[in-house]
Amino acid sequence: MARRRAGVDMEPVLSRKVRLQLHETLDAKGRLRKSGVRSVQRAVAETLAEDREPLPEVYAFATSVIRDAPNREEVLAQVASATGTRLRVLSGEEEARLAYVAARRWAGARAGSLLVLDIGGGTVEIASGTAEQPCTALSLPLGARTVTRDWKLGEAVSSKRRLAEVRDHLSDRLAEVADLPRAEPDGRVLACSKTFTQLARYTTAGRDRSGAPQRLTLDDVRAAVGVLAENGSTGRARLPGISRHRAGQSLAGALVAEALMEACRATSVEISPWSTREGLLLERLGALRAKGSTRR
Repeated sequence: MARRRAGVDMEPVLSRKVRLQLHETLDAKGRLRKSGVRSVQRAVAETLAEDREPLPEVYAFATSVIRDAPNREEVLAQVASATGTRLRVLSGEEEARLAYVAARRWAGARAGSLLVLDIGGGTVEIASGTAEQPCTALSLPLGARTVTRDWKLGEAVSSKRRLAEVRDHLSDRLAEVADLPRAEPDGRVLACSKTFTQLARYTTAGRDRSGAPQRLTLDDVRAAVGVLAENGSTGRARLPGISRHRAGQSLAGALVAEALMEACRATSVEISPWSTREGLLLERLGALRAKGSTRR
C-alpha cells in the first residue's frame, strides 16, 4: 500500500508478503495444481481482510507462474469466485515497461539513457530509453526458475562442460533477439530484481559494510557462478547474502545475469530497489492524483 503526499512521489504505507512457492505446485505440463490455487485464494483473502479502511483503488495482479499456466483462466475464475477479486495478468512486456518506469523515477530526473534489466522466476525483462517511457521493452522466457528447471541446476554442477552448455544456450537465445538493447557509453544500467540484489550482496559480503548493495560487476558475477556451481541448495543457502528460499535457483540466476550483461555489453550494473510493483504503484497513484485522491 502506498500514497502520495506533498513533495513525495510515493510513500510506502504497508507491505505484506505471503510466500507461496507456486512453482512447486505446478504439474509436468505447467498447470497449477489445486493446492496452488488454494494457496492463492488464502493469500488474497487474508490480504484483503487486513484492510481496515476503504481504499480508492486495489490493483491485484499475477505474474509469470499464473500467466504462463495452461489453466490460467480456470485459476483466475476460481480465485475470483472464492475471494470476490479478479486477478489481472500483466504481459511480460508490460512488466518490463513498468520496471523501466520505476527505475527511471528512482534514478532521478537527470538520468539520461537507461538500460533496465530484471530477472524474474519465469522470465527476463529488458527495457531501455531516454524518456519516462521506454523505447524498447522485451520479455524472454529465461527466468531463474525456468533455467533451473530446464537444465536441472538446483544442485551442485561439477561438470564444466555442463556449465558451458548452459552458457552457450543462454548466449544463443539472447543473440537471436534482433532488437536487444545495449548499454550506452554515457548511459546507466540498472538492475532491479531480487536475483541481482542477492548476487550483489554475496559478492560484496565482507568488503562493503555501507548497507544495501549499490553495484555489481560482470567479473564478480562470473566468480559467483563458480562458487554457486560447486554447492548444492543447502551449501548455497549458507553463503553470505544467499537466501534459503532462493538458493536452489541462485546458480541459474547468476548464469542468466552473466549472459544478460555480456549480451547487453554491460560491465557493471547499479542495483535499483524499485521494479515492476513500484512502477505500477507510481502510475496508479498518478492516475488517482488526477482524480483528486492521494492514496491507493
